[in-house]
Amino acid sequence: MFRGVVYFALAVVAAVAYSMTPADAASQVARGKYLVTLGGCNDCHTPGYFLGKPDESRYLGGSDVGFEIPGLGVFLGRNITPDKKTGIGTWTKKQIVTALQTGVTPSGRVLAPIMPWHAFAHLTKRDAYAVADYLKTLKPVDHAVPGPFGPGEKVTTFMFRILPPGETAAQAPKPPPKPMEAPKK
Repeated sequence: MFRGVVYFALAVVAAVAYSMTPADAASQVARGKYLVTLGGCNDCHTPGYFLGKPDESRYLGGSDVGFEIPGLGVFLGRNITPDKKTGIGTWTKKQIVTALQTGVTPSGRVLAPIMPWHAFAHLTKRDAYAVADYLKTLKPVDHAVPGPFGPGEKVTTFMFRILPPGETAAQAPKPPPKPMEAPKK
């Protein structure tokens, strides 16, 4: 009797573990690719995109243009490829889903307000895991994204400036003037 229960339990575990066929897994990855494309992840997470020349060889490898949010700082789209050193390669699928749906990374850092995790929180669990499955299949890109930069910190990248209501670009802080060169003799 006991042996029968153990065999039954093992059979149930095996059935659950292997319930996703390779076709189901491929379909799940394809769904994730569709959602990443539709969600516009490429826009903020691929170098060159905001400069008009996306670097497809570093697809989703992290932006080179940041967003300035008054009072918070400047934030760049991070490397979301499975690179273990500069991307999300050490994150589990569950951690990716948690970040997508709650805005909190495995380290406890809260994602920048520009990241639309509030919208992604409405994904079904299956769709959120499809995104995670797809991201895990990408080519790892070794690209350390600078920042985030706190208010007042020197920014080392291009950035979009978000101005509060009532301000104009003419009122935005300007870089200090370059020192004049001494006349050449």
